[in-house]
Amino acid sequence: MPPPDAPAWDATTLTTSWGPDALGDGFEARRLDLADDDEGEVTATLVRHLPDPALRPARAVLYVHGWSDYFFQAPLARFWHSQGAAFYALDLRKSGRSLREHQTPGYVDDLRTYDEEIGAALDVVRAELGPVARVMLMGHSTGGLVLSLWVARHPGVVSGLVLNSPWLELQGSSLARHLSAPAISRLARFSPKAALPNIDPGYYARTIDVATGGDWTVDARWRPTPSFPVRAGWLSAVMVGHAAVARGLDIDVPVLAAVSGRTLISPRWSEDMRTADVVLDVEAIARRAVQLGPVVTLVRVPGAMHDLTLSAPRARERFYAELTRWLVAYGWS
Repeated sequence: MPPPDAPAWDATTLTTSWGPDALGDGFEARRLDLADDDEGEVTATLVRHLPDPALRPARAVLYVHGWSDYFFQAPLARFWHSQGAAFYALDLRKSGRSLREHQTPGYVDDLRTYDEEIGAALDVVRAELGPVARVMLMGHSTGGLVLSLWVARHPGVVSGLVLNSPWLELQGSSLARHLSAPAISRLARFSPKAALPNIDPGYYARTIDVATGGDWTVDARWRPTPSFPVRAGWLSAVMVGHAAVARGLDIDVPVLAAVSGRTLISPRWSEDMRTADVVLDVEAIARRAVQLGPVVTLVRVPGAMHDLTLSAPRARERFYAELTRWLVAYGWS
C-alpha cells in the first residue's frame, strides 16, 4: 500500500487508459465503461501488475474479489508474476475502486450482470497478450461463485479456475437455502434493495486489519466494518447461483477449490478466529465443490482464514505451495 502520508487516490480520475493505481508502485488501473442501469452511470475497474516491458507473457490470471471487498492483495499479484503469468484484477461494478456515491454498494439482482465486465476485462487481456494467451480465472468468496457460474456458461474460453474459499452454498446446508429462499425471493420481488439485518460483527475484519492484530492495511471506503448492507435482490441472486451449483455445473476446465481447515462462527470474539474461516461453512463448500465439474481438486489449508491469501504466514505459504503444485500438475508452471 502507499505510505500513510501519500495523497488519497481518487477513483473518479480513472480513464480508459492505464494510469496510477491505489496500490502505488508496481500497479496500474483503468476504467471499464459499462451500460448504464437504473442508478445511472456504471463502470468497473481493471488493475494490473506492471508488466516486464521486455516480455510478453503467454499466460494471464484475472482475479475477482468477494462481497464488500476489492483487490488489495499485492503479494498475490507477485506470486502469479513469479509463475510467469501476467496478473490482472477486476473490481466489479459498485465495488472497490468502481463504487460511486450515487450507487448502492455491491448491488446487482442477477449474477449474470457481471458478464459484461468480465468480458470487457478479458478483451483487454487478449488485446495486450494476443488471442492465443492462456487465461486462468481466480475468485475469492462471492467472486468464486460468480466465476464458477461464468465459466460454466462460457466453455472453451479459459484454461483453468482457482477458487479461494468460494461461496458455493449458504452456511449450514442446502436446507437453510430451501427454507429461506421463498421469503427472500418475495422480498426481492417487491423491495429488491431492502437492506437485510446486518449480522457482521466485524470479527473477520479484526483478523485482517493491521490495527487489530492482522497483517494488512485496507481502505475503509471500499471494505468497511461492518460490511455494506446486504440487499434482498442481491441475496436472492446469490441463492439462485447456489441452486445452480447444487444441480451441477459441468465446468470444462480443471478447478482448484481451496478452503480453510475449519469453520469457527461464534457470537463472541476468540483469538482462534485468526486460524479459521469465520465467514463461511467450509464443510458445505467442500460438499459443493465436487459438483463444479469432472476435474476438481479440493485442498484444505489448516490454520487458514476465509481469504487464504491473507492468512498467517504459515497457512499462506501452505496455500501457495498447494497452488504451485496444482499448476505444475496441469502444465501451467
